[in-house]
Formats: sequence, structure tokens, C-alpha cells
Amino acid sequence: MTYTLYIGNKRYSSWSMRPWVLLRALNVPFEEKLQMFKPGLRQPDFLAFSPSGKVPCLHDSSTSIVVWDSLAIFEYIAEANPSAWPAEAAARAFARCASAEMHSGFSAIRDECSMNVGLRIELGTASEALQRDIDRFNALFKEGLGKFGGPWLAGKEFTIVDAMFAPIASRCKTYGIVLEGEAMEYVGRLFEHPAVQEWVRDGIRETLREPSHEEDCLRGRKVLEDLTSAISWLRMATRSQQ
Repeated sequence: MTYTLYIGNKRYSSWSMRPWVLLRALNVPFEEKLQMFKPGLRQPDFLAFSPSGKVPCLHDSSTSIVVWDSLAIFEYIAEANPSAWPAEAAARAFARCASAEMHSGFSAIRDECSMNVGLRIELGTASEALQRDIDRFNALFKEGLGKFGGPWLAGKEFTIVDAMFAPIASRCKTYGIVLEGEAMEYVGRLFEHPAVQEWVRDGIRETLREPSHEEDCLRGRKVLEDLTSAISWLRMATRSQQ
């Protein structure tokens, strides 16, 4: 095992989720080092392992290389694991474009729907900016599925572009965002992928709550369900039956 992946809270960290899900999906061995967020926007302790002070950050002990950006991590993984990108040129070009668009765009859903795998929140009426992001997801997902035949966004195999949109599948669940037709079916498939489900389950089990992340998710909106509470109740019920 040569890879060590430093990640933030699985409850909140959408950028950490992406390379973690890819490595799991590809069955690439790695050591996970979970670093819990402390209150505040900056995390000075992260500078001990990440040049940017942010997560995710990948360390390769075989080369002493450190890679500290999600998209760069993907490209680094793909150098040793070519199946991380689609094999066919057109599908690979589409996957790279869509991944880059997710990396640099969709600011409204990032701002208005912060990731929280443990809650179900009533979104209310989407803002104009958020609706534009939703419309773009519909168009982008339908394009990929239509051109390359599914079931994944760039063809038959789960690749980087799917891992890139895994947090969007989580956000759709958290905030009840509904896409159109095959785009919604794709999001459902993505959410149920074993690697995505493993991340979500781990996030729900986390007990630490970082107040600013929690408030950013809620923004005064109604909590429809707290999945952490449901898991706690199930654990108690199981223990009482033993």
C-alpha cells in the first residue's frame, strides 16, 4: 500500500469524498487518515500534511509525491490506473470536460446546499442560480448517458467523472432535489453505488458536529429527518434485544 489519503469529515467534506470513492470503486488499496474539522474556515493543523492546508491530500510513499487538489489527485491516480478514465477517446474527452466543469462551476449548489449526509432538509423554492445549476445537471447527465449508453456517465464503467458527481447525488438526497427522467435515475444509481454508500454510512455514524458546517446546511430550514438519530435508535433497540 503506497497511497495515504487525508480527508475531512465524511459528514461534510464533498471534495474528500470524490477521490475516496474513486479509489474504493477501482479497488485501489490506500490508507485513510480522517482529519476532523475544527471551528472556523481555516484549518491550520492541516498544513502538517497538505501544502494548501486543505483536504483531500494524497501522499504516495513509493515516490514521496504529495498531491493536494481533487482533480490533480484523480489525474495522478489515473497515471497508475488507466481505467480511471474511459478507454474510448470521445467518452474520455467528455468525462474530462464534465469533471473540470464540476471542479470549477456549479457554485450555487455548493453555496446553498452544503453537503451533509446525515440530514434530510426541506429546501423550499430553489433560487434562480440554483435552478440554473439543476438545469445544467439535467442537460449534462442526459448528454453523457445518451452519447455513451450508460449506466454510468461516460459509458459502462464507473470512472472519475462519476466520482466527481457523487457529492451531487448526496446533495440531491439531503435537500430533495429532483432531476428529470434519466438524469434522476442516474443520480439514484450513483447514490446506491457501494463506494458511495460506504462513505455515506460512515458519515452518518460520525458523532462530531462542527457548528459552522451544520449552520451552513440548515440556514433556518426545516430538518425533515436526522439519520444519525435513526441509527442511534436502531443501535439501542438492537442492544435491548441482546
